[in-house]
Amino acid sequence: MSDKIRTGGCLCGAVRYEVSGEPYIAGLCHCTKCRKLTGSAFSATANWRQDQFTMTGNVQTYDRRQFCPACGSRLFFLFDDGVEIFLGTLDDAPYDIPPHLEVWTARREPWLPHIRGVDMHEHNPPPL
Repeated sequence: MSDKIRTGGCLCGAVRYEVSGEPYIAGLCHCTKCRKLTGSAFSATANWRQDQFTMTGNVQTYDRRQFCPACGSRLFFLFDDGVEIFLGTLDDAPYDIPPHLEVWTARREPWLPHIRGVDMHEHNPPPL
């Protein structure tokens, strides 16, 4: 595993996190929920194992996704054995995490360029 450390957090700085190593999956989602969560045409996320993730500060949860209660930044989704991070919350850009897949391409904006070599799924992909 890579020793790379990435840091991130919310807009106001009340919540900070760190992930070590590389994510095991990264992708773009064009579903309605992700559009509303991000206020954009899609979300860009990556997943790390739970033991690769640490955080400080207090978060609130809505619909299983964590956000900063002070500034409202949507940060990540904690699940049993990992974390899915909204890549826009990382401190350093570019973060050099290319997408492995795109999901809900049935709702993908036609003006978006296709990313060569990325697995595309019209709806949800099969489980990992």
